[in-house]
Amino acid sequence: MALDASQSLPDDKLLARFAQGDRIAAEILTARLAPLVFKQAFRMLSDRSEAEDVTQESLLRLWRAAPDWDFNQAKVTTWLYRVTANLCIDRIRKEKHSCGEVLEKADAGPGMEHQLQTQARAVALQTALQKLPERQRQAMILRHLQDLSNPEISDIMEISIEAVESLIARGKRTLAGALAPQKKALGFQDEQ
Repeated sequence: MALDASQSLPDDKLLARFAQGDRIAAEILTARLAPLVFKQAFRMLSDRSEAEDVTQESLLRLWRAAPDWDFNQAKVTTWLYRVTANLCIDRIRKEKHSCGEVLEKADAGPGMEHQLQTQARAVALQTALQKLPERQRQAMILRHLQDLSNPEISDIMEISIEAVESLIARGKRTLAGALAPQKKALGFQDEQ
């Protein structure tokens, strides 16, 4: 099958093709899923190198699972999000990963103040996220940074939808409390 035709196939069809030895299907699926996995891992770990390692490991596990994949059990992305989250949690627990993201130097061009404020907001959010309990952090990242639905998060975290809603509500309250003292410094003094 041609590359263009393969690109429109759903994830499960591409995984089935990979399991049959189709390298083009693997390339397409990797290009499609790696950015999603990396984004999730980076948000959970705050470390680009660690996120890259988790992305590689998550995709390797997907490739190993491909020959025995049960297409009626879970969506490829749901399974992959769950594996990624578990790998991140393992790393956090094992290494007692410290939060903090190094600010990159901003351009001296126009909009520098806005860029610095945006970076300060991102760092403050990331720092506050890292202080949340693991399950709350995972639910908040999947919902608000990965834009997944509560049922999808429920599948990934293997908990009820009500439990997801509770984790997200508690996470929002905790983040609001943690960020409230920084409201003015982050440029939110006029916003409600």
